[in-house]
Amino acid sequence: MDPQAEPLLELFRTTGAYLRGHFRLTSGLHSPEYLQCALVLQYPDHAEKLGRLLAESIRGLTSEPVALVASPALGGVIIGHEVARALGTRFVFTERDTSGKMTLRRGFTVTPGEPAVVIEDVVTTGGSTRDVVEVLRAAGARALAAGSIIDRSGGQAEVGAPRTALATLRVSSYEPANCPLCAQGIPVVKPGSRPA
Repeated sequence: MDPQAEPLLELFRTTGAYLRGHFRLTSGLHSPEYLQCALVLQYPDHAEKLGRLLAESIRGLTSEPVALVASPALGGVIIGHEVARALGTRFVFTERDTSGKMTLRRGFTVTPGEPAVVIEDVVTTGGSTRDVVEVLRAAGARALAAGSIIDRSGGQAEVGAPRTALATLRVSSYEPANCPLCAQGIPVVKPGSRPA
């Protein structure tokens, strides 16, 4: 765990957002820990502060002015909006269509060559962030960087752009077939915004 993580994890604990148990993550992996960012971000003061801190971290990755912040719905929407506010730029979000493919909807458009960043709440495998990077690039934008509040991968997730996180953790996660919690018969819970 990086030294910056402890104050942030304390915020998660005091808001009831640091959960322990047996969880199925969006990636399909199982874990004994879950960081429910929505419970922190429900407080506008916390959301604004985290957005400002993440915007500062993004500025450290690129010297080019950012014209667009994009996030995957649903988990990245609040923090992405706050980062866009701190950067003084516009914000859009992507959604999965009925086939599960990430896409821009609701009339959102991207200008060819537009410098953009992708913001997510939590990165585990980097899949959702990578999907948004690909959507932006397919629309002609330039994905300069990516950021998240929490990086559960210990810095290992690849998202297709340079990235930053306010806290980098190494949280255990398991393929369902090799999950020790499943082997103990502990029921699995699927928190978060995407159905199992």
